[in-house]
Amino acid sequence: MPRPDRPDRTERRRQDREILALAVPAFGALVAEPLFLMGDSAIVGHLGTAELAGLGVAGTVLSTLTGVFVFLAYATTAAVARRIGAGDRRAAVQQGVDGVWLALLLAVPLVLLTLVGAPLVVAALGASPTAAPYAVEYLRISALGIPAMLMVLAATGVLRGLQDTRTPLLVALAGFTANLGLNLGLVYGAGLGVAGSAWGTVLAQTGMAACYLTVVVRGARRERAGLRPDRTGIRACARAGGPLLVRTLSLRAVLVLATAVAARLGDREVAAHQIAMTLWSFLAFALDAIAIAGQAIIGRSLGAGDLPGARAATRRMVEWGVGSGVLLGLLVVLCGPLYVPLFTPDPAVRHQLATVLLLVALTQPTAGLVFVLDGVLMGAGDGRYLAWAMLGTLAAFTPVALAVPAWGWGLVGLWSAMNLFMLVRGAFLVARARTGRWLVAGAVRG
Repeated sequence: MPRPDRPDRTERRRQDREILALAVPAFGALVAEPLFLMGDSAIVGHLGTAELAGLGVAGTVLSTLTGVFVFLAYATTAAVARRIGAGDRRAAVQQGVDGVWLALLLAVPLVLLTLVGAPLVVAALGASPTAAPYAVEYLRISALGIPAMLMVLAATGVLRGLQDTRTPLLVALAGFTANLGLNLGLVYGAGLGVAGSAWGTVLAQTGMAACYLTVVVRGARRERAGLRPDRTGIRACARAGGPLLVRTLSLRAVLVLATAVAARLGDREVAAHQIAMTLWSFLAFALDAIAIAGQAIIGRSLGAGDLPGARAATRRMVEWGVGSGVLLGLLVVLCGPLYVPLFTPDPAVRHQLATVLLLVALTQPTAGLVFVLDGVLMGAGDGRYLAWAMLGTLAAFTPVALAVPAWGWGLVGLWSAMNLFMLVRGAFLVARARTGRWLVAGAVRG
C-alpha cells in the first residue's frame, strides 16, 4: 500500500472522529436483519419444534437473498460518495434513485421465483415432512416483502454515500421494534401462527422501505433530481454491481462449503461449527462497520480528486481494523467461559470449541485488515478486481476444505482452512492496495 506522510495528531483525531461517526451507527444498522430473524425465532419457538424448524429453513433462504443482493448497497454507496466528493449533490441523489429502481426491477422476478419455487427450495434444504409446510408458508408470504427488502438495501447505500449512517440506524431500530410488536400481535393475538410471523416481518420491512423512500424522494425534490426510471442510469448501476455480485456469491460459496464439510464430520462437530460460525459472523459485523465507513470516505475522497487524503484515510482505517481485530480476538478467548455455556451444555461440543475458538481469535487481526481493504476497494469502485480476487480465494480454499474429511483433520482442520481463506483473501487485497491502481479520481470511475 502506498505510504503517505503520516498525518499529525490533529489530523489523526479528525480522521478518527469521521470514521467513528460513520462506523458506529453502521454497526447498529448491520445487525438489524439478524435481529429480525432472532426476534421471529424467539416468538415462533414457543409454537412448537416443527414451526421453529420451518422458520429456520425459510430464514436461511431469506438471509441468503439479503447476502447475495447486498451489492445494491455497496455499489450505490461508492457511486453516490464519488458524486458527493465531486460536489455534484444532484447527480449523487440521481444515482441513488437509479439504484432504488434497479432494486425494484430485480425484486419482481425474485418474488415470482420464490412463490413458485418455495416447495422445491425447502425440499432441497432437507426440511422434514413436519417442518416443510411451515417453511413453505413462511417463505411464500415473506416473498411479498422482497421488494421492500431490496429497496432498503439500495436506499441504505444512498444514505451511506451521502455520509449519513445515522438515519439507517434509526430506521433499523424502528423496524426491529415494529417487527417484534407485529409478530407478537399476529402470532398470538390474532392466532395466525407462523403466517403471522411472516406477515409481521413483511409489514415491518415495508414500513422501513417507506421511510427510506420518503427520505430519498425528499432529497431528489430538494436537489431537483428525476424520480422516473432512467435506463442509462439503471444500466450503470447494474454494471457496477455485477462484479460485486460475483464477489458475494464466491464468498457465500466458501461459507456454504465450510458448513457442508462440517456436516460430514459428525453431529458434535457441526454443532460446534455452527456456534463458531455464529460468533465469526457477529464479529464480522463489527469489522464490516469500519469497512462501510471506508466505502463512504474513500468514494468521497476520490470523487474530490484527493488521492493523498484517500491514502491517509486508508492507512488510518487499516490501523483501526487491525486494532479492533486484536481486541475482538482477545475478547473471544477471555470471555469464552461466559458465552460458550449459553450455546451448549454438551461437554463434547465444548471440547471441540476450545481449539476452534482459539483459531477464530487468531484470525481476527487479519479479518480486520481484510474487511477494511475490502471496503476501501469497494469505495474506489474496484469491483472487478474484488470479483477476481474472491474467485481466486475460493479456488485456493476449496481443495483444502474438501481434504479435511478425507485426511481426518476434523473441525480444527476445517477452521485452519478458514484461517487460510482469510490469509489468501488478505494477500490479494494487500497486493492490490500496494499497487495504487485503485486510486482513480473523478466523479465517475473511468
